[in-house]
Amino acid sequence: MAYQFPELTIPELRRAGGAKWSTYPDLIGTFVAESDFGTAPAVTDELRFRVGHASYGYVTEAELGRVREALAGWLADRHGWQLDPARIGVLPEVIAALQLAIEHFTAPGSPVILPTPGYMPFLQLPGDLGRELIQVPAIEEEGRAILDLEAIDRAFAGGASLLILVNPNNPTGTVYTRQELLALAEVVDRHGGRVWADEIHAPLVYPGAEHVPYAALNETTRAHTITATSASKGWNIPGLKCAQVIFTNDDDLVRWRRIGRWPQHAAGSLGVWATTAAFREGRDWLDDLVTHLDVNRQRLRLLVAEHLPQARLAVPQATYLGWLDLREYGIEGNLGRYFRQHAGVAATDGTLCGRDYRGWLRVNFATPGPILEETFRRLGAAVNAAAG
Repeated sequence: MAYQFPELTIPELRRAGGAKWSTYPDLIGTFVAESDFGTAPAVTDELRFRVGHASYGYVTEAELGRVREALAGWLADRHGWQLDPARIGVLPEVIAALQLAIEHFTAPGSPVILPTPGYMPFLQLPGDLGRELIQVPAIEEEGRAILDLEAIDRAFAGGASLLILVNPNNPTGTVYTRQELLALAEVVDRHGGRVWADEIHAPLVYPGAEHVPYAALNETTRAHTITATSASKGWNIPGLKCAQVIFTNDDDLVRWRRIGRWPQHAAGSLGVWATTAAFREGRDWLDDLVTHLDVNRQRLRLLVAEHLPQARLAVPQATYLGWLDLREYGIEGNLGRYFRQHAGVAATDGTLCGRDYRGWLRVNFATPGPILEETFRRLGAAVNAAAG
């Protein structure tokens, strides 16, 4: 029997807390990748057990070993990727894995490449670490945002050493094909470059697309890739602070064993237990979630057509994020601010995802149908008011 996902109201969601509903307490929150559909019963049961026994101590090596084995089993079963659990490190979050990669696995001072639109913190972190960020806008092909390989080639030729590959992509929802990834690998290998692959949204892929782990493509990608992932998006547990980093290059693994003690020490014990339960026992629930989200994905397409007929939407192949091109409406300035002020909707302005995306908006459709419908009713009324 399929899991029955809660259809909570806005007041109920607001009372539950979380960034999505408390950052802007009077608005509809759709600006952050949190789901309103809870988590798997297996995860909840594990957390209740731990809380009931006041299990708040430091994470043990045995517990870290179990989360490594759980992820390795998940990757083998879902993607055919046979991976030694000893190659997996544990960190509090994927952003920490990117910081680690930049600081310890790239040439000092070398630029970092980010295909855009991209996840907002990835536009900020390299600069915070003293690195130049080279933004490479996507090319649109048959309704999909794909990688501009020629521009990536030029960026590596100009001295960049690391490419941030977000696959499935946030915010576009593109799932890159095996052929697209192989073509990218040729460019990276030609320049002796590295790839940091963020695959956090891989559990949320819809029928018709297939996630292929980049590092698992061939020996070349295994040698030049560091992969980061987490159960935080698929099972909606980002606040529990547990992510994984995978080292498929032997030299990288040796270095991680020298430098990984303190980053790994920062992982939360509740997150480690919840993640283990998610990968091992939360699979059926996840499958039901993807089916449930797919209904909202189709609803999103209809709502855009009804309320924002001049907008362009590439229906995402993965994630629960919609990427809307609203440039035809001619609204000046920051769209995120405009909709907060005139629609009561807190969404992500496109410029936060890349300098070339003024007039774009990222929204989250992992919310009950009535809330999603109200969100687009408000967005539509706001653009009509601007035109009037």
